Amino acid sequence: MAGLKRRVPMHRLRYFISMVGLFSKSGLLPWLADVVTPLWRLSYEEQLKPVINGYRNKSTFSVNRGPDGNPKTVGYYLGTWRDGNIVCVRSNNLKNIPEKHSQVAQYYEVFLRQSPLEPCLVFHEGGYWRELIVRTNSQGHTMAIITFHPQKLSQEELHVQKETVKEFFIRGPGAACDLTSLYFQESTMTRCSHQQSPYQLLFGEPYIFEELLSLKIRISPDAFFQINTAGAEMLYRTVGELTGVNSDTILLDICCGTGVIGLSLAQHTSQVLGIELVEQAVEDARWTAAFNGITNSEFHTGPAEKILPGLLKSKEDGQSVVAVVNPARAGLHYKVIQAIRNCRAIRTLVFVSCKLHGESTRNIIELCCPPDSAKKLLGEPFVLQQAVPVDLFPHTPHCELVLLFTR
Repeated sequence: MAGLKRRVPMHRLRYFISMVGLFSKSGLLPWLADVVTPLWRLSYEEQLKPVINGYRNKSTFSVNRGPDGNPKTVGYYLGTWRDGNIVCVRSNNLKNIPEKHSQVAQYYEVFLRQSPLEPCLVFHEGGYWRELIVRTNSQGHTMAIITFHPQKLSQEELHVQKETVKEFFIRGPGAACDLTSLYFQESTMTRCSHQQSPYQLLFGEPYIFEELLSLKIRISPDAFFQINTAGAEMLYRTVGELTGVNSDTILLDICCGTGVIGLSLAQHTSQVLGIELVEQAVEDARWTAAFNGITNSEFHTGPAEKILPGLLKSKEDGQSVVAVVNPARAGLHYKVIQAIRNCRAIRTLVFVSCKLHGESTRNIIELCCPPDSAKKLLGEPFVLQQAVPVDLFPHTPHCELVLLFTR
């Protein structure tokens, strides 16, 4: 219901201001209405509809053979590798992909088909051009990231390719995409972090920004941010309500990404401590804290299993600690579970899972099982109190599940 409360008064405001003529063609401030109440042109019923189409703010497009056999097709896979029937199809008919993302993918395909270099379909078979990532925000800004396998190209030859793709998106046909920024990453592995192979800004702004929960958030090309912005706001509000934090609470935000959960609750806590593996995301979190005037937060870079035990040693003095964990699909490292379980100060834990089966199931069992000295799980077990599903992925069978544990 929290998501609706903000919008209910909008139709009343629309009615009132229209009565005094501000929204008429001759009105003085129609632009102000678009900024302050952007939904005023919609009926009240339309204002309340959830966004279920084109909601993704990040899309990753593969390059492979299409239905016609052309290896320079940009899109998503159908079929399975096991059955050997993989085919790459364009995203135009996928309901969760925004038109802007499909447009950039379409023009990347145009670029590939006029490039003399072949795509990299299988690493050991050669080829160069690889996947495309597109990120957008609610203001309509667009960041594109092109991944490229350098093979044995010289630096001069790499420079030529970077200049060619840059020119295509600035002055060539790709200019229609109106990119805010274009990044290029040389990668010889399936996935490379910024530390392993830096993202090279070919043109435009280095970051993309988003407004969420009254915060202005900076997002780097490598940083994790929930792919459904409107859904993320509902997710984080749910997490905030379940934490029950107050001015005496230390909030521990584990796997914090750009730090949004912790920073959105900072005003209600004594301190926010964030841990995140991706260095760029931590830099974003620190920037967001500084820009929004938040002074009671600190963020640590590195594996949670290495940082958390030391961070918790000083939290055994009776001060209340609430932990929020938002791990990737692989779940939490067992040393993180040990540290949480064995820290007596943590009485409340909120676990956000995007894939409850598999490793997350193991995590939950270890959080709730009786003390086990063999596994070094010595602290009092947690008890599951509440489970709240949040649908961040319309048109798919997936959802986020928010679990509240106490002890």
